Parts: sequence; structure tokens; C-alpha cells
Amino acid sequence: MSEPEKLRIDKYLWAIRLFKTRSQAGDACDKGKVKWKGDPVKASRTVALGDEYEVKTEKKRWRILVTRLLHQRVQFSEAIQCYQDITPPEELDRVQFLSSSFNTGKRMSKVGRPTKKQRRDLGDFMTD
Repeated sequence: MSEPEKLRIDKYLWAIRLFKTRSQAGDACDKGKVKWKGDPVKASRTVALGDEYEVKTEKKRWRILVTRLLHQRVQFSEAIQCYQDITPPEELDRVQFLSSSFNTGKRMSKVGRPTKKQRRDLGDFMTD
């Protein structure tokens, strides 16, 4: 009988694309942003099918259920089939509210700095 496959949590979180790099996933584990049953986990923890993890990324607090092990990073469409997102609805509402109120840094139309035409008109007004 073969031994069950072993997969580290940092590699799994990187493979399912919750983190851009494996070192970011490892840092999140070291900082206590990845929890299993409410306890922080080390990056070397072995992932098993059916485990539930709480993962805090920059944008969202995830709750994921492991449905399939993934050893390599694959396309997003394949990666999302390896876990089930069981994030509570109130967290999803919070993320949606934050994204709707996000300031892009671009100025809104007709607000802020004047256009070139408006600057000329102001210049004409000030010199007269």
C-alpha cells in the first residue's frame, strides 16, 4: 500500500493561486495569517483532503476547504477546482463594499485640476 501524498501548506496556497509567490505564502504562515481550527500553522504543515483553513491575504479573508491536492501551479480555471471557497457572506459583503469605495487615484470628471481650456479662461480673467 502506498503512502499518502505529502504537500506543504505554503506550496498548496501558492499552487491554488492565493499567493503570487511561494515565499509570500510562507511569510503569511510565519506571521500567523494562515490558521487551521483557529491555530496558526507553520509553512511545513502537511495538507490533507477535507482540511479547512482561514487565510488572510491583502485583499480578503478566505475560508477554504481542501478538495484536491495540487503540487504544481496551474491555470486559474484548474486551480479553483482544488478548493471550495466557504468564506462567510458578511466577509464577501465587506470586500465588495471596500472595492466599490476604492479610490483609483484618477480624478473624477469636472472635479480637481482645470482643463487646458479652463486654465486659459482663468488666465484671461486674471489679466483683464
